[in-house]
Amino acid sequence: MNHQDTVSSTFKKAGRLTLASMMLLGGVGYMAYATPPASTSTQTNADLAAIQGLEHSGRAFASIAKRISPAVVSLKVEKKMGTDVQLGNGPSDEAPNPLNDEMLKRFFGDRIPEGLRQRQQPSQKHAVVGQGSGFVVSSDGYILTNHHVVGDSSKVTVRFHDGREMLAKVVGSDSQSDVAVIKVDAKNLVVLPLGDSTSTEVGEWVLASGAPFGLTQTLTAGIVSAVGRNSVGINSYENFIQTDAAINPGNSGGPLVNLRGEAIGINTAIFSKTGGSVGLGFAIPIEMARLVYDQIVDHGTVVRGYLGVRIQGLNQELAEQFGLKDSHGVLVGDVQKGAPGEKAGLKQADVIVELDGKPIDEAAAFRNAIAMKAPGSNVNLTVVRDGKRIPVAATLDKLPENGSVASVKEIQKSSNPWGFSVQPLTSELAKKFGYSEDAGVVITEVSPSSPASAAGLEPGMLVQQVNRRKVNSADEFNEAVQQNKEAKTLLLLVSDGQNSRFLVLKAGE
Repeated sequence: MNHQDTVSSTFKKAGRLTLASMMLLGGVGYMAYATPPASTSTQTNADLAAIQGLEHSGRAFASIAKRISPAVVSLKVEKKMGTDVQLGNGPSDEAPNPLNDEMLKRFFGDRIPEGLRQRQQPSQKHAVVGQGSGFVVSSDGYILTNHHVVGDSSKVTVRFHDGREMLAKVVGSDSQSDVAVIKVDAKNLVVLPLGDSTSTEVGEWVLASGAPFGLTQTLTAGIVSAVGRNSVGINSYENFIQTDAAINPGNSGGPLVNLRGEAIGINTAIFSKTGGSVGLGFAIPIEMARLVYDQIVDHGTVVRGYLGVRIQGLNQELAEQFGLKDSHGVLVGDVQKGAPGEKAGLKQADVIVELDGKPIDEAAAFRNAIAMKAPGSNVNLTVVRDGKRIPVAATLDKLPENGSVASVKEIQKSSNPWGFSVQPLTSELAKKFGYSEDAGVVITEVSPSSPASAAGLEPGMLVQQVNRRKVNSADEFNEAVQQNKEAKTLLLLVSDGQNSRFLVLKAGE
């Protein structure tokens, strides 16, 4: 049996430790203190086996720590600022802040403890020093870490397990995924092997390594609490592994490893109202990090694939409106003119249910998958259109810096029993709300506690369709609503100037 099999076997045995065994183990410790030593002879074989299981577990953790430690590094990062920054409760405190603002916000949000807030005093330019972590992924010196650790840095110093320090250069940094690559001039470095984050399951044991608060070579253990977290609101592209292994400021950029000692993620942030770890840590999955790493090393930057469609997730109400049996798939709210999606034949109100033969359940997951493909890649989609499954083949383009929007004209106001009023766009309204095409009517008022308010309609939104019918004037809007006056739901396609999405209004809400 090899070492990895031994580790896995050890944890399978340890996993059989029951709550009753742990309580009994606590009792044994108490009795050993309160009664003569001879009483320990009452331990059963089951007790001894439980204790041995814990000892084996501890040795397995220690073994993993020894193997990964040479590849995990701590980072000292300097960033030049325009004003002097001091730490503490007043101008006289001169201790440097060990963490930069962006890192603090990753962990504390808007509730940064007063003692860690940066105090600004007018002065000359200086360097603010921050702490972070990283791990070696190639023997010739490439290191993975976070963008928010090394982005915009003027100097990065890498400290290894054996005490060596080296200056590193930032090879590339991607703010949208929060992945960065740095490099030191070295050879024959110990490398942390990369695992397969796509096979990571909830409940698996994981260990987080790094330098929290500048304390080097710190290891914490926990389990995978969730996978595929993509609505956290930290990065533009998210697919986080969630863990209860303690992650704190300074852990950023360090590895999340499995029981085989392989990196399956990059520790990135925690959710906490106090700043301390409360068991809600997030790591970028290594599969996403690997794709970003390859592009940075090969090209020095990250270029993402572009399909050119606006999408939204499906709920049960929307699924029913489009005649679907369930809410699996993503709904196309808009197709950009001249984009790969339009060239491939995608249409507004299509429901994309598969990408390259794999089911699609969430809009964020679909967006991530397209973005991580290289421009020029061919993708095979399966869409549901008017109840029929249709294959669509598209060739991705390069994601542009800015997307296009839509717009309008006219005058005369219209209200309806759903609790909102509309009017066609004047040139002034079009300019005010950022619309640019003649397509829709603008919402001017939304009544509180109405179906419109419950659905999330707001003044300034553009109504483009009513029950799948385009409306370009107040008369067309009124006619479309009247045709639906006996129905309990109203399906709208609305735009906020950035995205188009379908909404269902329900009578009586």
